[in-house]
Amino acid sequence: MAAPGAESSSPRAPRETRQARMEALARLPLFFGLEGRRVLVAGGGEPAAWKAELLSAAGARVEVIAPAVCEDIWRLAGAPTHGAIAVHVREWHADDIAGAALAIGDFEDADAAERFYAAARAAGVPVNVIDRPALCDFTFGAIVNRSPLVVGISTDGAAPVFGQAVRAKIEALLPSGFRAWAQAAKTWRAAVTERGLSFHARRAFWERFAAKALAEPHRAPEEADRAALFAALETQGSIPHGGSVVLVGAGPGDPELLTLKAVRALQSADVVLYDDLVSGAILDFARREAKKMLVGKTGYGPSCKQDDINALMVELAREGRRVVRLKGGEPMIFGRAGEEIAHCRAAGVPVEVVPGISSPQGAASRLVTSLTHRDHARRLQFVTAHARDGKLPADLDFKALSDKAATTVVYMPRRTLPDLVRNLMSAGIEPATPAVAIFSVTRPEEKVVIATVASLVEAVTRAVDEGADGPCLVLYGHALSEVAAQDLPQAAEAARG
Repeated sequence: MAAPGAESSSPRAPRETRQARMEALARLPLFFGLEGRRVLVAGGGEPAAWKAELLSAAGARVEVIAPAVCEDIWRLAGAPTHGAIAVHVREWHADDIAGAALAIGDFEDADAAERFYAAARAAGVPVNVIDRPALCDFTFGAIVNRSPLVVGISTDGAAPVFGQAVRAKIEALLPSGFRAWAQAAKTWRAAVTERGLSFHARRAFWERFAAKALAEPHRAPEEADRAALFAALETQGSIPHGGSVVLVGAGPGDPELLTLKAVRALQSADVVLYDDLVSGAILDFARREAKKMLVGKTGYGPSCKQDDINALMVELAREGRRVVRLKGGEPMIFGRAGEEIAHCRAAGVPVEVVPGISSPQGAASRLVTSLTHRDHARRLQFVTAHARDGKLPADLDFKALSDKAATTVVYMPRRTLPDLVRNLMSAGIEPATPAVAIFSVTRPEEKVVIATVASLVEAVTRAVDEGADGPCLVLYGHALSEVAAQDLPQAAEAARG
């Protein structure tokens, strides 16, 4: 959540962050083009038969060489899936490996497996010896086949059954109709290229294509769909400087709380301007080629000036870039979204908003409690405890904030919490009103503090002394009366303290 308080006395400038684009990989996933290429399979058992079938399906010319060949291989050779399968009943020789695109061996004897591996390496041919990970340049993972859309899954040989379980999960998520859409994309690509569209226009075409495929996966695309996609481009134009700004809510912290629309926005961004409170796990959803710039809006630390952020958004958009302004929580609640939207509109830059899960929603989910209740809370109110000067806002209605029939959520309360509680007590709030403070809600480091309004300052101070950190949210009201009775280890520990 971007802090709406005063600018820091030590402002900083927006800066590009250099984050690792990819963590270490056990295996590099590659998709070999094998159409018409020769592949050697040395071995005649059932494991070799499965590999031969897979290779034939990929269009390879498969040569199976073994002294004895199982019935499955003979059946495959008589009716191959795609590429031809030739069977040679004899021992393999080093000359058989030379010139092959791949070499696959199936051997029960360890010495025979070692000899085959060494011969393939000497010939410079990538080799896989079935069920012997140490003798494999590459491995066969579990496959989800919606060809030409193909998904490969690898556990680096550690847990093939787990890989199969993941494959089944993905199978269920990917409609079989995606095969037709992927084939259409392959067929239409030349027509898109021939139009001489700009990079942004081409990407806009394929983004609309993907959106249509996701929306209607169970029917095959038609020529009318392609015409409609091109017509949409012509209607909107392909102006080189047609950049835009999207304000995206990153949610309270847990990356699984991102909306699908937020993920799509991140994956189509050229530049992502993000706050300190946005986690790295959420940034991982951004397009890998996107430039990521920290614009550092925190509650109390050094922050970029809002005017600088506004100017940067407009400048990047005028360069023709798709700018995602990634903001913690829900951007339209105490996130300065109004200022950024107004600046974009004044500059003539298209701007839209993708809402996010708000911090109060995240807090309610973690507390497993409703913020409204027919008997206790018929009103839900959000306020900020942080004005432009960093103090408690002078215009807060403390009588309304003391209403026993409301649940109140206070954003950014840490610095002004003693003043807030003092004013609530003066306005007549019941001292025993249930209260909860949550630090870093929905994140691994989340800390829940349960108290009453009267004991809240002391409880929060103690939690901070014990290491509670990150953005803090305070909630109070009688709708929270059952929270202390729940099985929340963090909350119970805080309450005992």
